[in-house]
Amino acid sequence: MRQRNDAPLRSDAQRNRERILEVALEELTRCADAPLSSIAKKAGVGQGTFYRNFPNRESLVLEVYRYEVQQVSDAAAQLLATRAPDQALREWMDRLAQYAMAKAGLADAMRKATSAHGTLARLGHGPVTQAVALLLNANEEAGTIRPGVTPDDFVLAIAGLWQIDPQGDWHTRAGRLLDIVMDGLRAGAPGA
Repeated sequence: MRQRNDAPLRSDAQRNRERILEVALEELTRCADAPLSSIAKKAGVGQGTFYRNFPNRESLVLEVYRYEVQQVSDAAAQLLATRAPDQALREWMDRLAQYAMAKAGLADAMRKATSAHGTLARLGHGPVTQAVALLLNANEEAGTIRPGVTPDDFVLAIAGLWQIDPQGDWHTRAGRLLDIVMDGLRAGAPGA
């Protein structure tokens, strides 16, 4: 992270920022209206430090969301480096499901913190689309999925994830849905 003048953050300032984000994720998932003063206190930082990093609720919530999206997106390349393309894709789908359920927990906080329609979708679309494209291309080259599947096709196929109740048995339901999607991607694959 960089400060507004593009100077790198000192290591203690970076640790403070990361602690704030960790606590904010936990607290905002628990309660969309968690007081910012409570988040600062639980993170072990003063009000000045907190507001220097996040001048308002919207900036905090958006940064928590951006961080979560980046973690999911980064996992695609990490998985491809250590697994066969089809295994990497299926494992990444599980991580995406975990993200979807975490996002569902933050949904109320995000709705309350953002006023511009589509702000959150735009934040996540680029990194997630790039991760999906990376995984789909690797699988198409390996012959493990049908040719010509686009990131948009994939997102439409897994859209049911966002309909699953995160308070219920979401692991089982998401796993079944993603297995069905994976089977559909494999159908017609050259290597099948």
